[in-house]
Amino acid sequence: MRAVLVVNPKATATTPGGRDVLAHALASAVKLDVVETDYRGHAQAAAAQAAVDGADLVVAHGGDGTVNEVVNGLLAHGPRPDLPALGVVPGGSANVFARALGLPRNPVEATHVLLRAIARNRTRRVGLGRVETSSGATPRWFTFNAGVGWDADVVERVARKRGKKATTSLYARSALARYVRPGRPRPELALHLPGESPIEGLRLAFVSNTDPWTYLNARPIHLNPGCTFEGGLGLFALRSMSVPTVLGAFQRAMSEKDRQHGRRLVRRDDIPGLVVTAKEPVRVQCDGDLLGECTRVGFTSVADALAVVV
Repeated sequence: MRAVLVVNPKATATTPGGRDVLAHALASAVKLDVVETDYRGHAQAAAAQAAVDGADLVVAHGGDGTVNEVVNGLLAHGPRPDLPALGVVPGGSANVFARALGLPRNPVEATHVLLRAIARNRTRRVGLGRVETSSGATPRWFTFNAGVGWDADVVERVARKRGKKATTSLYARSALARYVRPGRPRPELALHLPGESPIEGLRLAFVSNTDPWTYLNARPIHLNPGCTFEGGLGLFALRSMSVPTVLGAFQRAMSEKDRQHGRRLVRRDDIPGLVVTAKEPVRVQCDGDLLGECTRVGFTSVADALAVVV
């Protein structure tokens, strides 16, 4: 088996020692090339090249951003049967995709899981989400979540904190800051769902490809608990950003039971796709990566998009 290990040395929990242990362990099982990323988009380019070169496996070692880049590199020309499989060894702060797959947070333990899966030729087909915006940017794949509004504003604020590790506490502080001081009026959103009349007057829209939506340290945050890699997308949208509405939704999201309800909530599960529009440009994010601003964004569920060694 030919494999490429793509390492982001700047990821929160990635260390030179851990990278060396991982590379040594993988090299004992496969013919391995190692790529260390040193610029934005490098992981995507490396994965795309691995697909062209006929590699059997591409392993992403880093945070969710690294995994997202590798996935977009592998799927640069869309899903197909002969694409390399994806392997993941967590190295970030949240590692939502890896944890949703059931992988350990510890990189050494995750490496052992990966090696056992390689030895047993064990893979899992997963569905992914796809984002297309009116800005004209290249459509983007996402593995666990995407969003329009507040969460994208948080991602933008974190991205401006250059030089700081993207920790859970940084995201939490940024979320509070963007809630208290949005920086600009929040545009109203309109939601377009298959077979339904447009739903207007929304303030945010979160889209899930799996559950949990994300993690707060060890605590999972559930917005669409029934969402899986084998089903369609989940939608969670709010008509209001008032303190009672947001605080209530957050408290219910921290529960292990599916308690999300309320007249200010719009929620759908297992949908093939949706479109969000706004009269004024609004920020969009996917897998914690800011895509920019637009007035129209479409989300599509793509089944069986990629094989993951797990």
